[in-house]
Amino acid sequence: MHLLDWLIVVAYLLYVVFDGIKRSKSTHELRGYFLANRSLPWWAVGLSIMATQMSAITLVGTTGQAYDSGMRFIQFYYGLPIAMIILSVTAVPFFYRAKVFTAYEFLEKRFDSKTRSLTSFLFLVSRGLSCGVIISAPAVILSVVLGWNLVATVLVIGIPTILYTMIGGVQAVTWTDVKQMVVILVGMTVVILVILGRLPDEISLGGALKLAAVAGHLETMDFSFDLNETYTFWSGLLGGLFLMLSYFGCDQSQVQRYLTARSVGEGRISLLMSAVLKIPIQFVILLIGVLVFVFFQFQTAPLLFNPVATQTVEASPEYEALLEEYEAVSSDLREVSRRVAVDGGAEASSAYQSTLERRAELRSRAVDMVRSSTGDSTYSDVNYVFPTFVTKHLPIGVVGLMIAAIFAAAMSSISAELNSLATATVIDFYRRHFRKEASDRHYLRVSRAATGVWGLLACVVAIYATQLGSLIEVVNKFGSFFYGSILGVFLLAVATKWATPLGARLGLLAGMASVATVSVTTDISFLWYNVVGAVAVVVTGFVVAAVQGQFSRVN
Repeated sequence: MHLLDWLIVVAYLLYVVFDGIKRSKSTHELRGYFLANRSLPWWAVGLSIMATQMSAITLVGTTGQAYDSGMRFIQFYYGLPIAMIILSVTAVPFFYRAKVFTAYEFLEKRFDSKTRSLTSFLFLVSRGLSCGVIISAPAVILSVVLGWNLVATVLVIGIPTILYTMIGGVQAVTWTDVKQMVVILVGMTVVILVILGRLPDEISLGGALKLAAVAGHLETMDFSFDLNETYTFWSGLLGGLFLMLSYFGCDQSQVQRYLTARSVGEGRISLLMSAVLKIPIQFVILLIGVLVFVFFQFQTAPLLFNPVATQTVEASPEYEALLEEYEAVSSDLREVSRRVAVDGGAEASSAYQSTLERRAELRSRAVDMVRSSTGDSTYSDVNYVFPTFVTKHLPIGVVGLMIAAIFAAAMSSISAELNSLATATVIDFYRRHFRKEASDRHYLRVSRAATGVWGLLACVVAIYATQLGSLIEVVNKFGSFFYGSILGVFLLAVATKWATPLGARLGLLAGMASVATVSVTTDISFLWYNVVGAVAVVVTGFVVAAVQGQFSRVN
């Protein structure tokens, strides 16, 4: 990168860290450290809720996903507005008036301490894993830009974030999130304008979208009901609804956000912000990935986007021959793309699709070469698409802006996750089971230590996460193994009078076992795991209640 780009990145990150540490003045007690004394305005909480979910994975993984398969991923969010409305009416007033630090404290009041501890433990496992994936996204960028070892890049991102989160608490998390959203929105707007400005003069926005449509990259609705297909209208509306209800209603990383609001009303409005804004913002991010796809119709895209993987095969005669054929196909693609974008017609569209298939087949062969050479059968370079575009094709200054946006997104999301992990660890386990009576000063020391331990564990997970495929899918798969079962327990707690503690615990285990069985024995999409887990928990709770004769006692 140019010196100006580095100055932009360094200046922004220093400011974020400095501002995060400055917020530590409000963290002399647990209520301030974990809940900001319930003093934050609705707009800041709303931006924090979106920012916690919109990590660097959103910019790196989602754009790469859109480059590879188009806008289909938007269907993942179709259940979100409904979930936000439901939760604003139910969960926000419920948790806020319960005056709890964590969502899982309520489960002890409704069931017992064992149910609370088991549910909180599952949250810690799932969120600890996903936090590692969140760190790995910017690590991918640094590895591309600097050619550093992945371990070094993970530590460069993780360690500073751990330090300022340990010091600043939820105040630092929230106000960093606000800054992050501003930088991301500005960065996305600038990138779209730059891409459109760098297309050939005769290619308008309409022509670019025509190319994307012919390639099948603008499909946003698939009404087929196929449980094995991840992104359809029904999987997003139903499976996504269960996922969002669990994530925003039962996951401490989100519940803690609206517990910091000044009132129930402001907490509700903060959630409804996501109902209104999340899908449009996600649409724009996906559109950037699609426009990058169109951009590489007129610029030769790398045969392999991961430069480290390229080094493993580039010396072989087979790769050299493949590269020569790929460049010839890319030249043909530029010409036929112009014809489709400017003139259109069935013949040009058919030729364009055929050429795209030839290019995709060559890329697939190159990927197979890497897999064979490295022994890594899961290798995919989809996570390297957007970083490569940013560093190789954006102008000086804009590169720094986008790298700063991605780093800021990662750091604020990581800090939010670490803060919630520390909250659950200290409140649900340490204070509940190990040291029930101690000063706030003591609990603050333990909280900061817990933040550090979880941060280091997330760094270990991050080292391996980039080998698992599309980061945006990886993080949601992690969550989907747990979210449905956790949602099921809260449904038993809130919506029934007959559920028993034993039924809740056995339901949790049955839900996890059901999801594991489905994932191993079927090809059902991970979005449906949330439905499977929730239903299994409720059904098990019902059966246990019947065996225990609970219905006769309730009636």
